[in-house]
Amino acid sequence: MNKKTVAHPSRRQALQLGGVVLLLGVQHIARGATIVAVRVWPSKDYTRLTIESDGEIKAKQFFIAEPPRLAVDIEGLDLIPALRELVAKVKSDDPNISGIRVGQNAPGVVRLVIDLKQPMQPQVFTLRPVAAYKYRLVFDLYPAQTIDPLEALIAERLSDKDKPETANAGNDPLGDLMAQHANKPADKPSSNPSPSTSKPANSKVAAADKDKNPGAAPAKPPADVVATPEKNKTDRLVIVALDPGHGGEDPGAIGPGGTREKDVVLQIAHRLASRINQQPNMRAYLTRDADFFVPLHVRVQKARRVQADLFISIHADAFFTARPQGASVFALSEKGASSSAARWIADKENSADLVGGINVKAKDAQVQKALFDMSTTAQINDSLKLGSAMLGEIGNVGKLHKPRVEQASFAVLKAPDIPSVLVETAFISNPDEEARLRSEAYQVQLADALMRGIARYFSKNPPLARNRAL
Repeated sequence: MNKKTVAHPSRRQALQLGGVVLLLGVQHIARGATIVAVRVWPSKDYTRLTIESDGEIKAKQFFIAEPPRLAVDIEGLDLIPALRELVAKVKSDDPNISGIRVGQNAPGVVRLVIDLKQPMQPQVFTLRPVAAYKYRLVFDLYPAQTIDPLEALIAERLSDKDKPETANAGNDPLGDLMAQHANKPADKPSSNPSPSTSKPANSKVAAADKDKNPGAAPAKPPADVVATPEKNKTDRLVIVALDPGHGGEDPGAIGPGGTREKDVVLQIAHRLASRINQQPNMRAYLTRDADFFVPLHVRVQKARRVQADLFISIHADAFFTARPQGASVFALSEKGASSSAARWIADKENSADLVGGINVKAKDAQVQKALFDMSTTAQINDSLKLGSAMLGEIGNVGKLHKPRVEQASFAVLKAPDIPSVLVETAFISNPDEEARLRSEAYQVQLADALMRGIARYFSKNPPLARNRAL
C-alpha cells in the first residue's frame, strides 16, 4: 500500500512562514484598534470630540474654508458601528458643529468630515492612557471669532438698567449685606442670612430653589439694617469669577453612590451666580457654564480677561477612605503647603489637565509657567482675607474640615492680581456628605453662605475704583 508522502518544511521555511504570520499579525493589530468610546462635549467656548481606543491611532487633518468643514483621515481603523455612533451624538443645538459624516476612505483609513456652523480653529492631537482612559484622539474645535466676555457682562448690566423698575428697584442687596457685616465684629460672621430670591442660571436649579424656599420673601433689607456706608459703595461693575472644577472629559472625584464632582460643583456655581447677579452692581462670570473641560491656566486667563475682582474655584473633596468630612477653603502659598493634606489635595487638583487632556503643542500652553510665576504676596494676603470670610459663613451651614484657611500651590489660584480661593464644599467620598452635596436644600444653603462670605469680604475690603465705571 502506497503511503502519501507529507512534505515537512525546513527550518528556514518554518522561520519564513512564522515571519509572515507575525507580520500579518502586526498589520492586523495596526488596522484593528478597538474603539472603546466616542464622546462629544459641546459648548459655546469650543466643542470637543474624542475617540478612545485600546491602541494609538494617528490622523491627518484637512481644513476646508468654504463651506467650513474639517476632514480627518484616521489611520489604523476600519469603519465600525462605534464610529457611526459619533454621528448620532451631535445634537442640533451644538453651537459649532452642524453634522458629521464618516466613511471608509481606503483600507485601514476612515475619513471623518465634520461640517461646521462657522469658521473654526481646529486642534487635533492624541493623548496617552491616563486615569480611567486609554488612548484618545481629540478634536478641539474653537470658533475663529469669539465674543469678548467683558463686553458681554457690561451689556447684561446695561440691559438690566433698561428694564422697567420693580418694587425692589431702589434696593441694593449687596450694599445691605456689606453694611450688615461692617457693623459686626470681624470674628462673628452673620448667622441670619436674608432669604434669596435670585434665579439660578438654569430652570432645574431655579425650581429647586423655589421648592426649598416656598415662603421666601422678596430680597429686601432687614428693618434693623443701617444704611450702606458710603465707603462701601461702588459705582462700577464688580465681577466675581466662579470656577466650577473639572468638567467634560474630567469628572473629578466620584462618590461611592456615583455622584460626579463636576456635576454638583456646576450646580452650586449656578446657584451662587444667580445670587451674585441679583446684586445691581455685580455680575458673576463662570469659567465654564456647562459640562466641558477647561485647562487650569485657561481658567486663570478667563478671570483676568474679564478683570475679575474675585476668583472662587468650587470643588468637592475626596480621600482614600470614607471617614474625612467637612468643608475647607484654600489660598495660594509661596512657601509650601500648610499641611501634608493640603499638599495632597493641591497635587490632585493640579492633575486635572492630565485627565481632561490638553494639547501641549498649543500656543496657549506656552504661557502657563510664566503666568503661574507671577503670583504676589499682596494677592495671597487678600486671598486669605477672602478665605477667612467665606470659611466663617460656610461653618454656619455645615461642618468644617479645618477651622482655618489652608495654603498650598494650587495652579488655578495663581492669578497675580485677583484674590483667589478654592472651596472644597464637602468630602464627596464620604457617603453622608455625598448625599448632602446632591441635596437641593444643602446646595441652596451653601450658595447663600458663599454669597454672605463675599459680602463680608467686601464690607472690609471695598472694591477699588477703576477706569472701568460700568
